[in-house]
Amino acid sequence: MSDSSWHFEAQRGFFSHDNDPEIWKFRAVTQPSLGLLGRSYPTDDEYWAKQGGSPSDPAHSKWPRFQHYLTYLNAKNSGQEKYKMLYIVRHGQGVHNVVEEEVGRDEWNRYWAKVPGDGSRRWLDADLTPHGEQQATDISSLWVPGGVDPPRSIYTSPLRRCLQTTQLGFAPLIKERVPVIKERLRERLGVHTCDQRSSKTWITSTFPEFRIEDGFAEKDELWKAEQRETIDQHAERAKELLSDLFDNDDNQTIALVAHSGALMALFKATGWGKIPVQAGAVYPLLVRGTRAN
Repeated sequence: MSDSSWHFEAQRGFFSHDNDPEIWKFRAVTQPSLGLLGRSYPTDDEYWAKQGGSPSDPAHSKWPRFQHYLTYLNAKNSGQEKYKMLYIVRHGQGVHNVVEEEVGRDEWNRYWAKVPGDGSRRWLDADLTPHGEQQATDISSLWVPGGVDPPRSIYTSPLRRCLQTTQLGFAPLIKERVPVIKERLRERLGVHTCDQRSSKTWITSTFPEFRIEDGFAEKDELWKAEQRETIDQHAERAKELLSDLFDNDDNQTIALVAHSGALMALFKATGWGKIPVQAGAVYPLLVRGTRAN
């Protein structure tokens, strides 16, 4: 069960995604500068005084001012209230995504999602397609100097498509920020073979630059062929993940590489809307965690 001492709430008024529609045909995409609004903050005067610059100084952007404000929010509380900037990444296009589009969602759920492949393609723990690899590579352009403030911590689902997305999308950062693999970031569990993970041995040998969280089983003990996790159960798992991060990670800017269903679970756990996100997109979410007395 999750740590009930935390209540999580996504914050509005910072990014352009605030008004995204909750309709299935819509897909949120990566916005320039992640859609950070060019607003002012109560800490701007202090920021410019420390920088020795001025609001018109072109050497300073909206991102360092935002991070300065975020640091202020976290410093003014004694641990009872924390803010974390989450870069929530949906993996790039996977083989299973292509097959589902070909056969249709109903037929996919009825039959094809339950088998490991079709004889020519394999989607059990699905890999990225070449297009998905390019989508993941495109993410890396966000982390150029002077661009989006890079995450200080990187966490990923253990499924292949997320590991591959992390490896490509965070390539400029991985040497300094070792990605951590977490089971709680997985897609909704059960029935669909694309969501059954590979062994710990395979993951370790294929992605040696990653670190696997403690307690990670050799074989997938969570996926059941006949039982599908509910959205409420998935949201509870997302809250457990957030509680873990708010309790144990002091960094305030964190990347989470996951799946469409996992994103929906995180949105539900933080009171955000049901916003569909495009494959390979980065969705910013500022989350406030309040600890109960």
